[in-house]
Amino acid sequence: MTSDTFLSRELAKAPLKQTDGALVADLGHLPNDLKIVVEGAREHNLKNCNIEFPRNRMVVFTGLSGSGKSSLAFDTLFAEGQRRYVESLSAYARQFLGQMDKPDVDFIEGLSPAVSIDQKTTNRNPRSTVGTITEIYDYLRLLFARTGIPHCPECGALVSAQTPQQIVDRLLSYPERTRFQILAPVVTGRKGEFVEMLELLRGDGYARALIDGDMRQLSDDIKLAKQKKHTIEVVVDRLVVKDGIRQRLTDSVETALRLSPNGVVVADFVDLDEKDPERRVPFSEHRACPNGHQLELDEIEPRTFSFNAPYGACPECTGIGYSLELDPELIVPDPSKTLNEGAIEPWNLQKSSNDWYRHVLEGLGKQLGFDLDTPWKDLGEDVQNAILRGHDFKVEVSYRNRWGRLREYTTGFEGVVRWITRRHDETDSEQMKAYYESYMREVPCLACNGKRLKPEVLAVTVGDKSIADVCDMPASKSLEWINGLDLKGSAAEIAAEVVKEIRARLGFLNDVGLNYLTLSRAAKTLSGGEAQRIRLATQIGSGLVGVMYVLDEPSIGLHQRDNARLIDTLHHLRDLGNTLVVVEHDEDTIRSADWVIDIGPGAGEYGGEVVYSGPSKHLIEAKRSVTGDYIAGRRKIAVPTKRRKVVKSRQLKVVGARENNLKNLDVKFPLGVMTCVTGVSGSGKSTLVNQILYPVLADRLNGARIVPGKHTRVEGLDQVDKVIHVDQNPIGRTPRSNPATYTGVWDKIRQLFAKTPEAQVRGYGPGRFSFNVKGGRCEACHGDGTLKIEMNFLPDVYVDCEECHGKRYNRETLEVKYNGKTVADILDMPISEAADFFRAYTGISRYLDTLVEVGLGYIRLGQPATTLSGGESQRVKLATELQRRSTGKTVYILDEPTTGLHFEDVNKLLKVLQGLVDKGNTVIVIEHNLDVVKSADWIVDLGPEGGDGGGTLVAEGTPEQVAACEESWTGQFLKPMLKQ
Repeated sequence: MTSDTFLSRELAKAPLKQTDGALVADLGHLPNDLKIVVEGAREHNLKNCNIEFPRNRMVVFTGLSGSGKSSLAFDTLFAEGQRRYVESLSAYARQFLGQMDKPDVDFIEGLSPAVSIDQKTTNRNPRSTVGTITEIYDYLRLLFARTGIPHCPECGALVSAQTPQQIVDRLLSYPERTRFQILAPVVTGRKGEFVEMLELLRGDGYARALIDGDMRQLSDDIKLAKQKKHTIEVVVDRLVVKDGIRQRLTDSVETALRLSPNGVVVADFVDLDEKDPERRVPFSEHRACPNGHQLELDEIEPRTFSFNAPYGACPECTGIGYSLELDPELIVPDPSKTLNEGAIEPWNLQKSSNDWYRHVLEGLGKQLGFDLDTPWKDLGEDVQNAILRGHDFKVEVSYRNRWGRLREYTTGFEGVVRWITRRHDETDSEQMKAYYESYMREVPCLACNGKRLKPEVLAVTVGDKSIADVCDMPASKSLEWINGLDLKGSAAEIAAEVVKEIRARLGFLNDVGLNYLTLSRAAKTLSGGEAQRIRLATQIGSGLVGVMYVLDEPSIGLHQRDNARLIDTLHHLRDLGNTLVVVEHDEDTIRSADWVIDIGPGAGEYGGEVVYSGPSKHLIEAKRSVTGDYIAGRRKIAVPTKRRKVVKSRQLKVVGARENNLKNLDVKFPLGVMTCVTGVSGSGKSTLVNQILYPVLADRLNGARIVPGKHTRVEGLDQVDKVIHVDQNPIGRTPRSNPATYTGVWDKIRQLFAKTPEAQVRGYGPGRFSFNVKGGRCEACHGDGTLKIEMNFLPDVYVDCEECHGKRYNRETLEVKYNGKTVADILDMPISEAADFFRAYTGISRYLDTLVEVGLGYIRLGQPATTLSGGESQRVKLATELQRRSTGKTVYILDEPTTGLHFEDVNKLLKVLQGLVDKGNTVIVIEHNLDVVKSADWIVDLGPEGGDGGGTLVAEGTPEQVAACEESWTGQFLKPMLKQ
């Protein structure tokens, strides 16, 4: 009997026991090496939890948002697994790794090395792509380097080898008296000191070498930096084109080819300028265009196909694929305005600080015949061009200063475009750099058309495709290409293993529902769920065994249709011999788990207990489990009995949407209702809403400078007056940020404390009650409340500050009280308690009530932002927007607001959103959660597939109308939900 069969049999025999109100399967009879035991877990809100669960199984942690799932899975299990692994390394190795905190737990047994696959570590590097993250691009580089067929980028002819005689004939064809030297590249871009090589060259009689571009005498004492890359080219001969040199030139070329490890010889025409592209002409005995076109492809190695190395990267964009260019539409957003009314956004003449620009423009106007009160659109093209691009001649400026004195001078005029470019290049401030870049847009590089590589590299093909062509295909098409690749002879043998790896990794990408992604897609454009599933596919490709994987809601952003494939992938990872700990709310994932641990019964202080631990099929028997109630159907989110009517005259209409994969779509968004945009992953939902609709609304209504995606127009903008976008980004990256500071309620509370009699007697203002500035904060810990004690090779220990005992403020500040509470007591209050405490002050309670409404009453007012989950952060943002007075004409756009939400929390969220619509506002939600979809008044369903197979409107209408559409994947899954 195998250990896996034995474990399955023993788990089936585990008896369910009721312990302290929790239903727990007893694993006491299971051997210690087949289970993981946790005792006394107290991280964050966990209440001394004791749990046991089997190894090498898929274990789902579920429960209400904020109940303590992530605290147990990530902050206890993963943190301890990783810490133990790091501690097993040598002291020397550990000094290069960050010190790790020991979680607050008594005892953990049976842990394996832990790998975390979460949503927070998306790479923002512009050079990082889907291909590089998954390592597929590395294998493609190897495939193209070993089996690629080079072509001439000019004429498309097959590139062939050049003989020494052809090289000599080519050099003798230059005009007579042309001087040149023959160079043999012996080292190209390699690290080292090369002492022995230089000694050998000196011994062979060579006198000179071009080292890193500088001519050096080999008789000198040459010392090269060991850690830097060097290029060494030996001077073999120096010649002048004339009769009678053929034999000498042939000998020199043959000698250079023998010296060069790559069979390359360079002719350096010394009379030309060093920057002249014709100065250095490389010849290769391996490759040359038969039509005489110049090639710069010295070698075909894997690094040749890397856009992160100079050997293959496009020299114009250095391998990024795009450049930033100033956009006149962003500089002049409203052409109907005059210059005096601020038509030129960066030189807004309505501001007194911009008077200098006014005087210069007045002087330019006198010369070119225009005035500052003419609308921009009515100015001549030559005038617009002069203002934007600058004028070659001097501008005579004449004006009277504030004392009435006439000032006259002559100045040059560089124009708005050059001014922004110069300021952008000169500034060291990241903030100002971002400001100037807000007038620019990313434009594909003209040299490589966004392909990132040199033309010679793009002309190397395998199966009639360049490496860029393969990367621009969706993963599903790339898989078809690699499966259909027909290599002959030795190429087939060489590529066999590489093709196998590429096929496997592309297969895993398709299995986790990312078949619509292209390998060239930039990593910074991926959603949290996509980035997590890419890392999941990469981990499967690594083939590790005996590891504990901790996953944070892998089903986020995934359509119900793709759920089964994701679950199969998770089971595959488990079957390799790994333990999977999955934090999840998705019903399908919970049902497919081998073991379920439900944390609850409530959230925050009301959670932190194990409600159920056992096989998934018995979860519905747990009486205290809210999750079990929803899965069993004892609780449910009801289908609305009545849907709001759609008024045809009140709607936003996006016409001609063509960004990314959208196929010239016309889409209606009715106003005054809740609209849900659905469709399989990659169908174009985020492109339509986040890249076209929201930027247009924000630009027109809020004055934001955001460049919308390609579209013809958006109609109906006059019917709305404000747009609010709630995205998935965290509310803060430091422990000093918290719900109180983010929502702005902390300012009001500080003002209230400053009005207390004690504060006024002492002369304290609101600043005294801030923990971020000197004055009222504890200076021993600078307002953090904790001190970090460095323990050298042991993890850093955080202890409460001895001065303030974790309260953040000094003694004098804490002597000021409001209704018997200090400012530190307020920070430590749960939000629901604080809402009652400040009930008399509507300016404060209004903020707190909205936080309670979105289900965050359990969070403490001063809870650090870094400890909030993704769903909690998003709801803090939503609450911040909700407390603002709505006009009844506001459009709320939410991107998957159910991220990290339990069934119960989704129910609360829906009540809040429906309340917004009841006030006359419009809510547009991008969502896959069927409970949200069935509660909408109007659905826009895109598809039918992702990537190239999507971008069309499959169905639109009420949920009942979409459910009746047979072509709609959403409709197929929605139909049974509407019957419940």
